[in-house]
Amino acid sequence: MDKTVFISLPIEDLQTVIIDCVNSCLKNNTQESKTPTEQPEQLLTIQEAAQFLNLTVPTIYSKVSKGELPVMKRSKRLYFSSVELMEYLKEGRKKSNAEIEQEANAYLSNNRKGLK
Repeated sequence: MDKTVFISLPIEDLQTVIIDCVNSCLKNNTQESKTPTEQPEQLLTIQEAAQFLNLTVPTIYSKVSKGELPVMKRSKRLYFSSVELMEYLKEGRKKSNAEIEQEANAYLSNNRKGLK
């Protein structure tokens, strides 16, 4: 159990203690928020890459032989960068209708000058 102690302090000293505690907490909080949230790049084996992409190992071999997947080869082993695999997945993202319309409007506004 915590022990509670009551002491008599002048109000100025109490304010100083509280301010010091708050500043200490704020300093610790900003140091924690500066830690990177990104995961460091990891090298994955073919089994781990298959699990990461939710594909079978033979499908991974097929995509590697077609040059569809970014891969590193060392002797007879294949290694995959988790960052590059995430980028590969993001490349397959389809744009929404709103994004396509926005790009079309931007293209037309930039190229209407040549139509006149």
